[in-house]
Amino acid sequence: MGQDALTILVASTSQWDAADYARNGGFVAALGEAALDLLDPQPGEHILDVGCGDGTLTLKIKERGADVVGIDNSLSMIAAAKAKGLDARLIDAADIRFAEAFDAAFSNATLHWVLDKERAARAIWFALKFKGRFAGEMGGAGNLASLRQALDDELVERGFGPPTYAANWYPSADEFIALYEEAGFTEIEARLIERPTALDHGVAAWVTTFRAGWLDRAGVPHEQRAEIAAAVATRVGTTNADYVRLRFMMRKPK
Repeated sequence: MGQDALTILVASTSQWDAADYARNGGFVAALGEAALDLLDPQPGEHILDVGCGDGTLTLKIKERGADVVGIDNSLSMIAAAKAKGLDARLIDAADIRFAEAFDAAFSNATLHWVLDKERAARAIWFALKFKGRFAGEMGGAGNLASLRQALDDELVERGFGPPTYAANWYPSADEFIALYEEAGFTEIEARLIERPTALDHGVAAWVTTFRAGWLDRAGVPHEQRAEIAAAVATRVGTTNADYVRLRFMMRKPK
């Protein structure tokens, strides 16, 4: 399978433009620093950032003295990360293969986009040294329920069918733990955190940035997207997004 086809399969609700993301998605990295503190990168450690995006948090790992490699399946994001002077590579989370092993892995706001989740979990396990740790954060059960429903309702009313086959993976803590235990990890800690988040640029900008891939697969013409996004913002009636995060820490046993 080629990289383009793999990207569609594995991240089929995401479609990223790094400049657009930088304008409207800066809050994702800012709020992800708590997960980075959980990782606690140390000077000299070799760390893998799974889903590095534009490299904002990858750079913070590097600034703490670690040797970090970022991976992402978006060419636009990889270019932005490289522009920050980072070692960033175009690799999907489910297709990780490195000759070397990492002391730790980190992931923020990525795993809920990865539909081939069992394969990704095992790939991360193989990428780590024995006793290596994996920490991060992702969308959890109930994440963005109101926003997603408002968008789908608007699409249906306008004659577009929401692409339910491309749904994100927003697991409960128990579901997440079970999957990563199956992959071979131990000492897994995972908990849901309700985190209503103010969208500085509004709901409409969130729709066009974070659901671009969803709109692609629903067949929405680009010239109609701004109008639909504005209608979703009216339906929601608030600039707060109903985020629910799943924060986790685990280890690869000896």
